[in-house]
Amino acid sequence: MEVQAITRNVRMSAQKMREVVRQIQGLPAVRAQAVLAVVPRKGARLVAKTLRSAIANAADLKEHKKEYSGLRVDRLVIKEALAQTAASYKRFTPKARGSAGPIIKRNCHIKIVLSDE
Repeated sequence: MEVQAITRNVRMSAQKMREVVRQIQGLPAVRAQAVLAVVPRKGARLVAKTLRSAIANAADLKEHKKEYSGLRVDRLVIKEALAQTAASYKRFTPKARGSAGPIIKRNCHIKIVLSDE
């Protein structure tokens, strides 16, 4: 059984977020929470929030859906953790001699899939 949570349009580049997401790939969910608690990056807080949401989704499904009644919340493992690119904001800053320089403010989506197998 699989459960997922997605956080969309996070104001951080996917490249920076992937460095955090790679650290928890394949870990048990409880251990991943402990790892994210000590990582000193902004991305770690956002990934931890998404992970808490995925665990809550699993608990909610177990409570309300009969086909998920065998789901063990304490045995959940991170099957997939992704940081994908989202739409970017494009801005311009003034440069010398009347020209303009581009500024790209990048966003990303965080997706965490938990499995009990």
